[in-house]
Amino acid sequence: MRGQKKEEEKSVEVKRVEEWEVEKVLNKKKIRGVEKYLIWWKSFTAEGNTWERRENLKNAEELIEEFEKGGIEVR
Repeated sequence: MRGQKKEEEKSVEVKRVEEWEVEKVLNKKKIRGVEKYLIWWKSFTAEGNTWERRENLKNAEELIEEFEKGGIEVR
């Protein structure tokens, strides 16, 4: 319409988050009251294993369930 200013387009920056694939869930324990899983990452050696919160492992739900059914919790 006449007399209206066109609003400037604002660019949206999207941060790319790199994801790694879980090879196996090795263990589970509570660290400072938070449950974490010891993860063996695909294409990494054992030195690359990390303790992760479940919410960080959304793409590994099947592996976590498999671990929970037969895994032994070590404290």
